[in-house]
Formats: sequence, structure tokens, C-alpha cells
Amino acid sequence: MLRKEHNVDLCVVGGGMSGLCAAVSAARHGIKVAIMQDRPMFGGNASSEVRMWICGANGEYDRETGIVEECMLENYHRNLNQNFHIWDTVLYEKVRFEDNITMIMNCACSSVEMDGNKIVSVTGYQTTTETHHTVRAKFFADCSGDSVLAPLTGAEFRVGREANAEFNETIGPKVADKKTMGMSCLFQIRETDSPKKFVAPKWAHVYETDEELANRPHDEITNYWWIELGGENDSIHDTEEMRDELLKIAYGVWDHMKNRGDHGVENWEMDWIGILPGKRESRRYVGDYILNENDVLAQGKFDDIVAYGGWTMDDHTPGGFADKGHPNVFHPAPSPFGIPFRSLYSKNIENLAFAGRNISTTHAALSATRVMATCSVIGQAVGTAVALAVNENKAIRDIDVHTLQQQLLYDDCWIPFIERERSELTMKAKVNHPIVREGMDRDYGEERHGYEGKQGDVIEFAYDAPEQISEIRLIFDSNLPRKYDNMPHNRPLKMNKYFLPYEMMKSYDLIAETPDGEVVLASETDNCQRMVKHQVNVKATKIKLVLKETWGSDTYKVFAMDIK
Repeated sequence: MLRKEHNVDLCVVGGGMSGLCAAVSAARHGIKVAIMQDRPMFGGNASSEVRMWICGANGEYDRETGIVEECMLENYHRNLNQNFHIWDTVLYEKVRFEDNITMIMNCACSSVEMDGNKIVSVTGYQTTTETHHTVRAKFFADCSGDSVLAPLTGAEFRVGREANAEFNETIGPKVADKKTMGMSCLFQIRETDSPKKFVAPKWAHVYETDEELANRPHDEITNYWWIELGGENDSIHDTEEMRDELLKIAYGVWDHMKNRGDHGVENWEMDWIGILPGKRESRRYVGDYILNENDVLAQGKFDDIVAYGGWTMDDHTPGGFADKGHPNVFHPAPSPFGIPFRSLYSKNIENLAFAGRNISTTHAALSATRVMATCSVIGQAVGTAVALAVNENKAIRDIDVHTLQQQLLYDDCWIPFIERERSELTMKAKVNHPIVREGMDRDYGEERHGYEGKQGDVIEFAYDAPEQISEIRLIFDSNLPRKYDNMPHNRPLKMNKYFLPYEMMKSYDLIAETPDGEVVLASETDNCQRMVKHQVNVKATKIKLVLKETWGSDTYKVFAMDIK
């Protein structure tokens, strides 16, 4: 067997949406990163292996931005036929072609080396190359979902539901237990233009009547998330057994829909079935703070907010499909609610952070924080935090949280209740449309922000004397209240359109007026991103943004223009 060693600043274990965002954000802030992923693609529950859609905050204007929005917009631009394998490629290239990242795929973390309460290295086995990879790093981020580093390092963690009295919560049992939310094997169906037969495998379960599927909506075209088990088992060590049972259920449900009553699917066929269960809950780390139900209900207005949620406290029944009652309860939660930095790093392992469904929460709070858009912004916060720790030679809990918050806001990660500061060059300029420097990068509620204009308009920043300019940051309108998902649940003959928001700016010019005349800094003709940063090196008295064309709308918005 071969052995390889890597020396980096940050090792990210796990390549779901949280791990991807952690790795990319850290690398973009100049530190060396290795990401160890045990699957052949990135995305976790959002990948083609599981196919759960990316959910997040419910508020109309609360959509998560930053790297997760960047990935979605790239997918809208490129993946016109909504192919899950192209979506996999969008995520793959986001990591593969990012400077400062070493990508280690098909590699499962199996052991660690410790020095007291610090991790020195992690080692994993890569099945495709028969190679053991050892990654030595200053910091480690566990984004594996199952908190694989917890039992290996001695990091404190919890499993299951807390007794209500421990945190004065209302969700959960009177007596603590080890029960969790379960896992699902999804399936997708495709509509055709003629009837299609289905012959179930002999080992599939048989559901003769609708009563046997009570409280499980199967007369609608959805993704059948309620095919769920494992909450009353060991949600890690019993996964293979649960997978076998879930497949029996999934094929049995489709057999029932096709062959045992009229469910409106005569022309539909099974297009795909998931062999890898998508998990909701297993180990949760213990950080300096454990977020609980009352924090969620109070909107989490901590001083150290670095991310946010806004999904309901969506608590799934531990019995899952085996429980014949309702499969889940949507306990109300505000949107947004803040998530504190203190819940994103280990209480007792000095150089361990975490992001995703394994952060430091109670079971009740987890029911709202576990969805993937929320996990993504948590991941970006963790990656940015580690970069600050490395660049300032500090322990992760000792970094300046205000600096972290401001960097995240500048990187288009909205943080509720925190105002974004603007640079000196942004504020000292004479601006013909000052609203683009107010610091609010989205509409919110009844408030309207940004400059709304039409083709040919110019936004101009002017200075009394030439100023040295190194970066120009732009925030365009990607229609955050849009009502369509990133990828389809199923494939009807008349597919819903998934497209770049028409309001998005497609083409524009950036022009500088210098002592030697005008200089074109950038001329973009195929922009698909909400946030664009242009690195420049120019001494100028004016910077002009000439707005030329959108992806279909007669009007557009520029929420922000910042100059450094």
C-alpha cells in the first residue's frame, strides 16, 4: 500500500455543502487546505447520490448568499437540462480549480495522531489508489456530518434527544434518550408520453391499500422524503441495515403507486433510486456554547453571530416510516435566527472546528439548523475563521469575531442584525447614486435597497485627486425571493424552468479615469454571479460602472459597489 503525506494549514474532513464551503472560503483567504472526502463527488445530501434539494431560511428575503449562492447561479447558467451529474461537476470544479486546495476523494478518515488536546494529523484510506493519505495541519474542520473525528480525538459530543428540563425546552422527551431523526433513500420518477409498466423486485415490501401508507402523501409528485428509518437504531453503525430496509420500502411504495390503485402515475416510470441514505442526525459536537430551542425562538441575537438559520424546527419522528402517525412536526421558528461562533468549535479539542448538521446544538435546535443552505453558510464562516486564525497566529476561539463578521459580510454572507462596514475609499468618493454604498446588499421586508436602473446607466465614484485602487466589489440582483429550487425533485414532461434570474446583470464595463486617460478595467459579457470582485491596479480619479444588459429584464438592481 502506498502512503502520502500532506502538510497544510487546514484539513477539512467531509465534502458535503458545508465542507465544500469551508474549504473554498479558507483557500480564498490565502491558506493551504486539504479536503478529505469519502465519496467520489462533492455535495453530500445535495449530490446525485442522494438528491435532496438545498433548503434554508424560510423568509422571503432571507435566502443564503456567499459560496452556496455562487454554486447555484453557476448551475443555472450551465445546467440547462437540470442534469444531476452536471451539478456534481459544478461542485467538483469549485474545489478542483481553486488555488490552495489539495483534493483527496474516495478517502475515508480512519485514524488521528494527537498531541494532548490538539490534533496533529488525520489519516484516511483512498480506495481508488490503494493509498493511505496522512494530512498534517494546524487546524481541522469536521464537516463529515457524522462527526467522525469525535470518537477518534476524544472531542465531547452528544447523540439523541435531551430531556426537556435540561435546557427548558418544549421539543423532545421528558427523559433523555439516544433517538435521532432517521435517514432516507429517495427515488425520482420521470413522466413519459405513454403508459409504463413496473414490476417490483420480489424482495420489495407490498402495500395493498392506501391505509398502509396513511400520513405519507403519495398522490403527489414529490421526492418521498418520508421513506425514513434509523432514528430508533444507531444512525451510524446500522446504516447498511437501514439502507436494505429503505430500498424494500421505496420499491414497495412505487409498486403501490403504479399497480395498486389509481395514483395518477400511469405514464410515469422510476428514473433513479438512491442507494446511499441521506442522513439527518447523528453525533453533535459540544462547543463553547450549545444552541438550544429558546435561542432559536429568541432569534439568536448573540454578539458573535456568524451565520443564520430560518428553517422551522422540523422534528422527524424517530420511528420514521415504521411510525404510522405523522412523520414530522413543524414547530414554529423565526426567520432569520442567529447562530453563534461559539457553537462552531470544540469545547475541549483546541484546533478542531466543525460545520454542518454536527454543530453544537440540542436536538431541538438541530431540527432547524440541519438543512443544507444553513450548513453552507456555517461552513463558509468556519473556513473564513480558520483563515483568520492562521493568518494572525491565534487559536480559533481567540480570533476577533468582529473582524470575522465583517469579512463574511464583505464576502456576501449576510449576517442578520450586523451592519456591514464600508471602506474609506468607498465612503470618501462623490457618488452619483449613493445608495450603492449604504452597506445593505439585499432588499429586506418592506425596505428597498440598491440602485434600480436601465440599460446604459452609469454608476460613478469620483475623487478629488487620484487614488490607488486595488479591488472593486459589485453586488447584483439574483432575485433572492425566487421560488424555484436548485435541482428538480422529479421530471414531468413539461419541466419547470430553472434559469438565471432575469434581473441578473449579464454585461457591463468597468472604466477608470486616470491622469493618462480612460482605462477599461473589465468588460464582462457573460456574468452569471451576484457578487463579483475585480482585482485591479490603477491610480484613478473616477471609477465608472457602465451597465449594459441583463439576462432578460428591462430593469436591474446594483445593491453595492465598493472600492478598495
